[in-house]
Amino acid sequence: MPPQDDDDDDEGGLPPGIPPGTPFYMTPAGHAALTGELRQLWTEERPKVVEIVSWAASLGDRSENADYQYGKRRLREIDRRVRFLRKRLEKAQVVDPAAQTKRDQVFFGATVTYAREDDSETTVTIVGMEEADADKGLISWVSPVARCLLGMRVGDLKKLRLPQGVEEIEVVAIRYP
Repeated sequence: MPPQDDDDDDEGGLPPGIPPGTPFYMTPAGHAALTGELRQLWTEERPKVVEIVSWAASLGDRSENADYQYGKRRLREIDRRVRFLRKRLEKAQVVDPAAQTKRDQVFFGATVTYAREDDSETTVTIVGMEEADADKGLISWVSPVARCLLGMRVGDLKKLRLPQGVEEIEVVAIRYP
């Protein structure tokens, strides 16, 4: 489970620089994964932990009962994650990249190959914040690279601002599922 801050704020953890009210875009697969995690936590894991806590509480002295203390802590973690997932899913806007009609331009869900100044090529797929996994080439649509790529077409050049400095990139290919 990825860590998150206390999620009692209205925006449920928007990254810095993203205006309040910005929708939580996600792919159908990302939405299904979060829904599955929520279902698993609520219907499988939480009832098991509640059962353990109830059993541990029946043993008496709770101050030195490790099963009880761990169970209560785990229950708080589960409840926090469930609240977070419910907020995210409630505000989620599912965007199916396969339904994209303007396939000559980079939009959410596109798989983009771009060339860097050193002539190396990088291929990334632009996905929702909860789906991002850089090791798999999945980048969040709010990341600096994705924000630079959005709206570009094959052959377009654009300056990408990174912590290491500014680099010019060129879109080489765009594809949608």
